[in-house]
Amino acid sequence: MSPAFGAMEVEHYSKGVLLEPFVHQVGGHSCVLRFNDKTICKPLIQREHQFYETLPTEMRRFTPQYEGVVSVSFEEDEDGNLCLIAYPLNGDHDNLENLDNSDCEPKSKLLRWTNKKTMLLENEKIPKEWVRQHRKEEKMKSHKLEEEFEWLKKSEVLYYSVEKKGNVSSQFKHHNPWSMKCHQQQLQRMKENAKHRNQYKFILLENLTSRYEVPCVLDLKMGTRQHGDDASEEKKANQIRKCQQSTSAVIGVRVCGMQVYQAGTGQLMFMNKYHGRKLSVQGFKEALYQFFHNGKYLRRELFESVIKKLTELKSVLEKQESYRFYSSSLLIIYDGKERQEVAVDSDPEDLEDLSEESSDESAGAYAYKPTASTVDVRMIDFAHTTCKYYGEDSVVHEGQDTGYVFGLQNLIDIIKEIRDESSE
Repeated sequence: MSPAFGAMEVEHYSKGVLLEPFVHQVGGHSCVLRFNDKTICKPLIQREHQFYETLPTEMRRFTPQYEGVVSVSFEEDEDGNLCLIAYPLNGDHDNLENLDNSDCEPKSKLLRWTNKKTMLLENEKIPKEWVRQHRKEEKMKSHKLEEEFEWLKKSEVLYYSVEKKGNVSSQFKHHNPWSMKCHQQQLQRMKENAKHRNQYKFILLENLTSRYEVPCVLDLKMGTRQHGDDASEEKKANQIRKCQQSTSAVIGVRVCGMQVYQAGTGQLMFMNKYHGRKLSVQGFKEALYQFFHNGKYLRRELFESVIKKLTELKSVLEKQESYRFYSSSLLIIYDGKERQEVAVDSDPEDLEDLSEESSDESAGAYAYKPTASTVDVRMIDFAHTTCKYYGEDSVVHEGQDTGYVFGLQNLIDIIKEIRDESSE
């Protein structure tokens, strides 16, 4: 980005950026927001912030890129719409010049996150009966939304049909139940604290889904232990129970969330953490199979890339002295929108824009196969991470995080099993 363009965007940003829901969040309880197409943000937790600022070089390719800190306030527009606005921290303008804000939503363009509050009507010509009716309708709408949300929270696996001919990725925002849940809770927390506090720090991180047209995301809770060293006895007991009652204790990994686009049926499938906790080891394997299946066939071309990256990550973590990644997650991401390529004796450029439907119809003339897709493997969520370099920690661990490495090895083995069984 040129200095002039950067200065222009910093000026734009200093007036406030509207934070939108991040529609590809499938797990975790911390709210994740969209800053722009390539950047997300989440509430700053000091331990996680310290992790990103002291991250070992060899781990950087397995974590989102850290892009700084912003100040976020809870605001209302003149019509009473609730929203979150990001501003630069005082004295932090220099760091913003490296951030591409060209696609940020300005504060002036407010997103409707909740129902409008009843407007204060100063015009005496408006009948009081109309005002009462308006308030009644708004209350009914609000109640209907609450009922729908309660139903979504109770549904652990959901399928939504989408329009194949439309922009599939844009339809995620209308369907992702976990994203909606996290945003509603975040807004409610900030609304309750608005009288006492209206400024929060959020960290900016790379949006790992930005390169994909239709991101398929698997969120895996890694390790045999989830509670941090600073956890209360109640929290510790609760986390131990969750591990013992799930695949975490047996194989060191469990499903925390999933979204998959199934081209065969034209559906989006969402699975939440409550369902993931109930899975047996065999059920976990079946969930992985489902993640790599597009409704027509297994995406076998993804396996080697996933296995390679998981193996490389395992090798890196085995060398990390004293790190413990308690309650950390691992994301596996690929594109649900496949690109087709023609046989060797055909010219791919002539058929660059060939759709999936036309490729099926032309199967007699050309041999089509999906190209090897890019798969991303990244560690996220470091609120309970510790290592000996964190001087304030009372507990210092030695050696590698054996619980996490154990989970990685089992994950690699299970994916290999799926690969081998599908090729028989």
